Amino acid sequence: MNYPLPLAQWLDPSRPDDTCIAWLGARQWTLGCLRHDVTIVVNALQAQPDKRWALCFEDSYLFIVALLATLHANKTPVIPGHCRASLLREQRSLFDGVLSEASLKWEGKHIVVKASEDKASPNAVSLPPVAPDSQVEIFTSGSTGKPKQVIKPVSLLDEEARMLHTRFGPRLEGCRVVASVVPQHLYGLTFRIFLPMACGLPLNAAMTCYAEQLTALENTHRYLFVSSPAFLKRLDPALAPPPVSMLFSAGGMLSWKEAQQTQSWLNVWPDEIYGSTETGVMAWRQRIDNSTSWQLFPEVTLRAEGEEWRLLSPLLNDADGLLLDDRIELVDDGFRLAGRRGRVVKIEEKRVSLSEIEHRLMALEGIIDAAAVPVSRGGRQGIGVVLVLNKDARQRWQERGEKAQEQAWRQTLIPLLESVAVPRYWRVVDEIPANSLNKRVYAQLQELFS
Repeated sequence: MNYPLPLAQWLDPSRPDDTCIAWLGARQWTLGCLRHDVTIVVNALQAQPDKRWALCFEDSYLFIVALLATLHANKTPVIPGHCRASLLREQRSLFDGVLSEASLKWEGKHIVVKASEDKASPNAVSLPPVAPDSQVEIFTSGSTGKPKQVIKPVSLLDEEARMLHTRFGPRLEGCRVVASVVPQHLYGLTFRIFLPMACGLPLNAAMTCYAEQLTALENTHRYLFVSSPAFLKRLDPALAPPPVSMLFSAGGMLSWKEAQQTQSWLNVWPDEIYGSTETGVMAWRQRIDNSTSWQLFPEVTLRAEGEEWRLLSPLLNDADGLLLDDRIELVDDGFRLAGRRGRVVKIEEKRVSLSEIEHRLMALEGIIDAAAVPVSRGGRQGIGVVLVLNKDARQRWQERGEKAQEQAWRQTLIPLLESVAVPRYWRVVDEIPANSLNKRVYAQLQELFS
């Protein structure tokens, strides 16, 4: 079998049934089990007229079952970016039904996906082919505060896995894959799902949440760890180092100090990836000092347009390319990043829409205006909000106590926002600072949190 495999060949009959796909503790799922489990879900989906199915999973193996089943059943997999029932109910116009690993408080069409209990390899089954024009829909926080739809043809996800295999293939060979990122976002979908499946690498079904889980990995294998700066900054060097041979970090900027600390513990320099949901992977670097520049993947180019940069890439749907939100500085041996534009910021490697936070706050009783800004304190970044309250809400805020009211607002927002998007810092003012053009003065907003 020639790697990398496109998705349409992941279940190819010529591949042996006993090929290890995933494991969880002592339990293992083979390709035969995967074919069996996919067939069950395909049959369930074909009995439904509905076309668009939301995939709500943290378990990698069950995510793969659901992804393959929707595509082989000629349905459209929709990745909403979360598994929260409250938000699914708000977003029900985006899909017809839900596939999940557990029961949800969901009133619509719902199929719970289970893993095969039979350790024996089931007999080979015949499945409908994956359509050449099949696609995956991913929703991410948009600058307007509404979910932004990004359509990813499966052919481009296959191409992204091919590019990564071309660049990293020899180092990936023989590794098992563990990850601290969910498959609900493109980074996790690409590196935790598509890359190991395309390269024939067994993957851990569970997400790695703690450094202790890394330390507990069996020393009989080599591992690729797919992670993020948010996780790497919490590593505990007092623990025994795990048998990690390769490490990917993406989703946000990894500081030089954290890169050094990670290398000191794992004895592996992180391979950092630069990209986004819209663009796919764009560039990579492996720093051995803090001056290392970003290098574009082959076939990826940048073109200056005034102060902005246009990306041209085989991973884009549009041949005209895409204007980037990031500010870029060219240097002799590559480029450097100089911050982001727009109202989508990164907090703990997650995209956070400031507009969405403001929209959620304005829906709360008594709040007549709101402004959200990123706030840095003690090396950590969180969200600060400035509120204008009506007379009754301000009186309640004063009588109840600031901390009690802030906690009540937080509790209301927790089911609606990513945890890192829930405001940590609160200010109540008479009027949001604005200039002569009635545009908000964000420097003054930041000063309120100094």
